[in-house]
Amino acid sequence: MDHQMFCFQCEQTLGGKGCVKFGVCGKSPEVAGLQDLLIYVLKGIGFYGQKALEKGKKIDQGTHQFVMDAIFSTLTNVNFDPDRFVAYIRKAAEVKVYLKELAEVAEDVIPAAAAYNPPATKEKMLEDAQKVGVMADEHLNEDIRSLRELLTYGMKGMGAYGHHAYVLGKMDDAVSNFFYKGLAATIDDSLTVDDLIALNMELGRVNFKCMELLDSANTGTYGHPIPTEVLLTKKKGPFIVVSGHDLKDLKQLLEQTEGKGINIYTHGEMLPAHAYPELKKYPHLVGNYGGAWQDQQKEFDGIPGAILMTTNCLQKPRDSYKDRIFTSSIVGFPEVTHVQEINGVKDFTPVIEKALELGGWQEDEEEKKILVGFGHHTVLGVADKVIEAVKSGAIKHFFLIGGCDGAKPGRNYYTEFAEKAPKDTVILTLACGKYRFNKKDFGTIGELPRLLDVGQCNDAYSAIQIALALSKAFECDVNELPLSLILSWYEQKAVCILLTLLSLNIKNIHIGPSLPAFISPNVLQVLVEHFNITPISNVEADMGAILGGEGALA
Repeated sequence: MDHQMFCFQCEQTLGGKGCVKFGVCGKSPEVAGLQDLLIYVLKGIGFYGQKALEKGKKIDQGTHQFVMDAIFSTLTNVNFDPDRFVAYIRKAAEVKVYLKELAEVAEDVIPAAAAYNPPATKEKMLEDAQKVGVMADEHLNEDIRSLRELLTYGMKGMGAYGHHAYVLGKMDDAVSNFFYKGLAATIDDSLTVDDLIALNMELGRVNFKCMELLDSANTGTYGHPIPTEVLLTKKKGPFIVVSGHDLKDLKQLLEQTEGKGINIYTHGEMLPAHAYPELKKYPHLVGNYGGAWQDQQKEFDGIPGAILMTTNCLQKPRDSYKDRIFTSSIVGFPEVTHVQEINGVKDFTPVIEKALELGGWQEDEEEKKILVGFGHHTVLGVADKVIEAVKSGAIKHFFLIGGCDGAKPGRNYYTEFAEKAPKDTVILTLACGKYRFNKKDFGTIGELPRLLDVGQCNDAYSAIQIALALSKAFECDVNELPLSLILSWYEQKAVCILLTLLSLNIKNIHIGPSLPAFISPNVLQVLVEHFNITPISNVEADMGAILGGEGALA
């Protein structure tokens, strides 16, 4: 195809079809090409890794870690630095050699991706990238392509969750090993549509295990989240804003800034950090600044403090703050200072010095706070009250309204839905989609707040645990509960969460603001027929359809 690039992995992709000249996310054709080539080499790694596992060989954890990090690096709004991708590709070539030796596969059964060896220079890599992208084989059956991409994007999301777990010392071979199986499947021409659908459902089940692993890592390290009021307004003095998802980065920064007179604010998906006992004990973790990730260019414009971007949700920095934004872990952007990890520790001295140099805000704002910290441990701790409220009729319905936020028009639907939810309903929310309405006052039902912030996107695990506990209490299937999922999607972590929900046979999910460009009409029809996935329409119609014919559980 005569395109400078082709990418349709995220919700904002151009025209709902695909970015072909420059990514709407800010990704250049150069970076897009290098990401395509990295994925291609990872597919070869998958082939050899799966063959080795089939022979009973054990793959070392360092290789598992690299595979997860490499696939995570290609997730939307994570890394825009071409030199970092060149380094990933070179490392991937070395890993492939190791796995090839481990697998001991006959040369005559090796697919092209496994046989491929990347060239030494970036220029040659970019030439090769033109031959291996999503649309390289224009004659590939569109349903096979759709399901291969769905599987790839699901693994990108699971790579993010796996990364967060292992930086806290948690890794599970059942999770790690699936990456090889999944990657190998994307270059296996013998697999049918039914085979690939089954593999996507298997990915959903494995990702549930991965999210459980991450939940255990987070709560085992920082304690179970507890309901906590979080300051939303500014305090006088030097400060650092921490965005992304990495709680370990935040903890190390809190330790290194202790006693230095620097206030630490969370941003975006870091908001739930305030509810963890081992993080909230630091008094200089003072509050949350701003809203969702897509507003960062406006919110960071000329900000008199330093910014640390962890893991993902980075936009192209404006010149007004490019000198004061720092990246860590998988995140990268050309000409932005990157904080390296050495022996498990990151030295945030440059970030701290920049915050002190800039001086921070000059005065306090009038205080405004919101409540966070309703993970499954907290909610299930008052399960008896919740169950009684349902039985008495005080709670008629639960809505889970959340997911990935974005800038595309139509997302005000989620604000309107929350506002128009009847007063006898409870709203669970998670991920950055909550910023559409989390600063509004929804009141209470008895002692229970009507709006319960469950946490980050990976805390979909908590929401699932709450739903499973309710279904057990009422001795019914989850799909029979007075519970509706109103989800927004943006990038690939939302993809793997959706696959997890489907693998648990959770049906009747409303999804928007638009359907994924990489889902072919036939694959969509399968999802509609089997799971009754429904695109959002308008609030009145959707809420009427949900609440119209239901009976309260008793």
